[in-house]
Amino acid sequence: MRSGKHERRRGEPCATALPGVRQAGGPRAGRACKRFPVLVVLVVVLSPFAGFPATLADLLTAFDLASYARHMRAPVFSATTTTEQPVALTALQGKVVLLNFWATWCPECRPELRGLEQLHHGLASRGLAVLGVNAGEDLTIIQRYTRNLGVTFPLLLDPQHTISQLYGVAGVPTTFLLGRDGRTVALAVGAREWQSPAARRILDALLAEPAPPKDGR
Repeated sequence: MRSGKHERRRGEPCATALPGVRQAGGPRAGRACKRFPVLVVLVVVLSPFAGFPATLADLLTAFDLASYARHMRAPVFSATTTTEQPVALTALQGKVVLLNFWATWCPECRPELRGLEQLHHGLASRGLAVLGVNAGEDLTIIQRYTRNLGVTFPLLLDPQHTISQLYGVAGVPTTFLLGRDGRTVALAVGAREWQSPAARRILDALLAEPAPPKDGR
């Protein structure tokens, strides 16, 4: 695979992410809505489930998540939230990060955001950081939409699609799971029920991993 823009052909699924990843069962066609092209930044050939304990690999497959090799590091970024708070990925060292790309015009995003809010309340004390990323929408629209949903976890603004392009996001909703050690663990293209037992088993396994030294991210 070579870096560059990816143009979707007629009939193909309309979302993808970091290149070289194997999507278990294939992307869920029709579950993610394309609004911007992919800028392929990281290119690597991955072995499915390489470096993962068999139990975690099984959990990811059961929840229809794509897996990354253990050496794949999450691209770092910094951004500002809708409440003007700075957030840097490097500051979340030692936490499990759930990074969700969403939009107000995305029907599937609405129930997914509610589920993520439940995770935020239930697992933040154990070391889960839930982050939402909105690319290019008006701040007032975002604030009104999320206020009506009761969303309280940090919502990052991505006005120039910088973070979206860094992660190769082609559509929403798209979600990445990052481990305590800063690795990219898994990818979900399309909506998932993150408050479900299957998702909780994955998160419990990641939260059970030891935190690395503070300079280890």
